[in-house]
Amino acid sequence: MNWRRQRAPRKKNLMNNFRWAGLLALFLALIVFFDMHLGRYLTLASLASTQSHLMATIHTNPLMGASIFFFLYLIVAAFPLVPHIPMSLAAGALFGLWTGTVLASFASTIGATMAFLLTRHFFRERVERHYGERLESFQEGLQKNGVLFLFSLRMIPLVPFFLVNVLMGLTHLPTRSFYLVSQVGMLPATILFVNTGAVFGAMATQKAHLSPGTLVTFTLLGLFPWVARKTVRTLREGKIRKKFGKPRRFDRNIIVIGAGSAGLVAAYIAAAVKAKVTLIEASAMGGDCLNTGCVPSKALIRSAKFVHQVRKAAVLGVARAEISFDFKDILARVRTVIARVEPHDSRERYETMGVEVIQGQARITSPWTVEVDGRSLSTRSIIIAAGARPKVPDLPGLESVRWYTSDTIWSIPDLPQKLVILGGGPIGCELGQAFSRLGSSVTLVERGSHLLKKEDPDVSELLEKTLSDEGIEVLTGTRALRAEAGADTQHLVLEKGGEERSLPFDALLLSLGRVPRTSGYGLEEVGIHLSQEGTIETNEWLQTNFPDIYACGDVAGPYQFTHAAAHQAWYASVNALFGGIKLFRPNYRALPWCTFTDPEVARVGLCEQEAREKKTPYELTRFEFRELDRAIADSAESGFIKILTVPGSDRILGVTIVGERAGDLLAEFVLAISQGLGLGKILSTIHAYPTWSESSKYAAGVWRRAHTSPRLLQWIERYLAWRRKETPFFRRINR
Repeated sequence: MNWRRQRAPRKKNLMNNFRWAGLLALFLALIVFFDMHLGRYLTLASLASTQSHLMATIHTNPLMGASIFFFLYLIVAAFPLVPHIPMSLAAGALFGLWTGTVLASFASTIGATMAFLLTRHFFRERVERHYGERLESFQEGLQKNGVLFLFSLRMIPLVPFFLVNVLMGLTHLPTRSFYLVSQVGMLPATILFVNTGAVFGAMATQKAHLSPGTLVTFTLLGLFPWVARKTVRTLREGKIRKKFGKPRRFDRNIIVIGAGSAGLVAAYIAAAVKAKVTLIEASAMGGDCLNTGCVPSKALIRSAKFVHQVRKAAVLGVARAEISFDFKDILARVRTVIARVEPHDSRERYETMGVEVIQGQARITSPWTVEVDGRSLSTRSIIIAAGARPKVPDLPGLESVRWYTSDTIWSIPDLPQKLVILGGGPIGCELGQAFSRLGSSVTLVERGSHLLKKEDPDVSELLEKTLSDEGIEVLTGTRALRAEAGADTQHLVLEKGGEERSLPFDALLLSLGRVPRTSGYGLEEVGIHLSQEGTIETNEWLQTNFPDIYACGDVAGPYQFTHAAAHQAWYASVNALFGGIKLFRPNYRALPWCTFTDPEVARVGLCEQEAREKKTPYELTRFEFRELDRAIADSAESGFIKILTVPGSDRILGVTIVGERAGDLLAEFVLAISQGLGLGKILSTIHAYPTWSESSKYAAGVWRRAHTSPRLLQWIERYLAWRRKETPFFRRINR
């Protein structure tokens, strides 16, 4: 056992010695390179002027000449000393097509692998330690399509050679895969450049003229990047074409499946650029957000907040205020709000834009065809925006009780006296507080250790205290075992710490999250891949395993927000229309989210627990709303702003706001992160007084005070003290 323990450090030391030995060898090679001024021979002008002499020398001793050239090319490929393309041209000019190709191909690949290994052994751990969260999505994408991604980069010679080596060295791609893919992927470009060099060499020695073959070589040189991209795309589509017949002509540019937030934006973008687009929806236009999600819930929350404010009128100096309401009237207002927003998402509006809207059940039959009610539609690209549905647990006895989800709660006939909510996420907290303020006795059951599990513990603690103070019973660390129904009673049996408890209720609300809608429209038959989380698997450009089928919104994840769906939809539609020219990658670094409880909880970027999980160093700045004049005036002093910054810098990593209007206050920080603005810029921005937005400036001021040098303050203090003295010199001047 002890022997085994001793082997690990010995192996690690041996590996470290190997790394340093390799670095030393390369360092010595660089010394030789610069000491002998070998770089002067690697310019096209130098090679052209000395070509005849070099060719004569190589002809006298071909093995030595090839060895020296191979060594030089190896150093050039391993380090960005000079561009490697002139070396490929030189290989053709000096050694001809076949010998030059062998030398250039192996030297460039081995040199690239050396740069790859150096980056991996000396820099990867440091980069992951400091920028792990930024590399995470790239690493995940590389695990799925790493070989194909590297192959596509190697096929395009315009992509910086050394940058690819360094970038791949920071990943977990196996060395063997890197070498083999680089060897094969760079070969077409290497042959082309070596052949071009051979043609130039022959012209320089007056052995050739502008023959048809020479003109073809120059033409291929200009067309190669485009041909390379087409080759990669053809390789990806090869298997697809074998299984599905691709139409020679398409009736549409895009078919969008689903008229929720993502689908509507995708159709809007396509129609705006005059594409022919068809939007298919099986249910109501506007999707969950309009009909059962964002719009109705915020309308209910607003009514409940007003009721709460009237009941707490004494806080504002109003001795007595009375209120009466009927729950049915509040639900009627909710339906009125939906009806007023509905025209924005209506069929009529989108048909006016030029979108063909079809009401029916879509079914994907191939990467280019969709069937609706027996009618087959052909399209160049398909965008799946099918959304998500509430998660219903496999809870024994659930079928025997009165239960609702966030989709069906709007059909509840009366205000329940006792409402039990299963799930302490955003939906459960928002609706639980709203129903409690309207008069329900609410119990919130959360299996985890705290509410809003994606937020920091201090955020959850403040929200939990607020809900408890308002009369909501919050049960964390509690598991639902079964539901039971009697003659006139309904109970939810819970378990916490090994003890069971029976909780009576009139209505049970399930708020356990949402699951993507991935069945019922042909994904299984066509073979579209799903991720482990149950979403449609997409790459960084929102393409599925079929390049002409895209997915966005809740069905694709990873975020289930309306604004995230709209953000993805823009990229999906643009990529579907213009992906043959350029693909665009969505950026989630400045993606905000907000839970509309009272106080609101809003966040962008990293929170503390995420930063710790990703081992991202950070500095914390905190500003309490009780220090804000407007918060004091509004009697809404509960809450704070937390800002995470890069140590020693004002660059923002993440912001969490808990308090009144937190979702609105977050916008300034979203802009700052997306545009690379630090806290110094926020501090120098004028904010109106007295407003809630001033809190952003005050938070930036807290950061500034913490980073002001004490020594600098001492010197300033001395200078100002000196200025207060009237020395003889200044006395004479003043006279």
